[in-house]
Amino acid sequence: MSTLLRNICSLIILLWLAFGLVACTGFVKGGNERANRPLSSETLAGLARIGSSPAEPMVIRVFKQEEVLEVWKRTKSGQYAMFKQYAICAYSGALGPKVKEGDYQSPEGFYTITPGLMNPNSSYYSAFNVGFPNKFDRAHGRTGSNLMVHGDCKSVGCFAMTDAGIAEIYALARETFKGGNPSFQIQILPYRMSSTKLAQNVASPHLDFWRNIKEGSDLFRTD
Repeated sequence: MSTLLRNICSLIILLWLAFGLVACTGFVKGGNERANRPLSSETLAGLARIGSSPAEPMVIRVFKQEEVLEVWKRTKSGQYAMFKQYAICAYSGALGPKVKEGDYQSPEGFYTITPGLMNPNSSYYSAFNVGFPNKFDRAHGRTGSNLMVHGDCKSVGCFAMTDAGIAEIYALARETFKGGNPSFQIQILPYRMSSTKLAQNVASPHLDFWRNIKEGSDLFRTD
């Protein structure tokens, strides 16, 4: 291969890599001041205390009945530890999955958050889309769009947080993506999945679905 051809090939590879980097992390550079606010020293210290860091992978767990959102981070041991709980201001609808557009119901299930689902310019302080409908939802004919976790403490099908809460959650997600992680999971559950809770809801029309997602929840080891 000639020197000229080698140089052209090298240039093409460099341009391709640069494009890929921008495509993966471009959302981080966009948005307003809120979306790009650095993590506080208190947050950084809290991550260090559990043996983690901003760049580590994360998982979000939402429990509707308890009105709690949890952020879990991978630690130096390779296991996940809960970093923090955040109170959910409001969510729309009752316990149970979202079925169709316009039913004012918040979804339930397991969803994958990618950089493209982040909204740094949300009018609800900051926000990210939960990724509804997923493959399971589509296979069961469920419809809906623009289901978010956002600030502003009001919800129509979404999970509304305090502005301070979503600011930190959004920043944690942003830094996870900056660390090279292509996605993170959000687990949206009706309640803390236990045999006792299922027994308490045995008359629910959603029982089979809840048994199914309990299997997935149980795979997330928290011990």
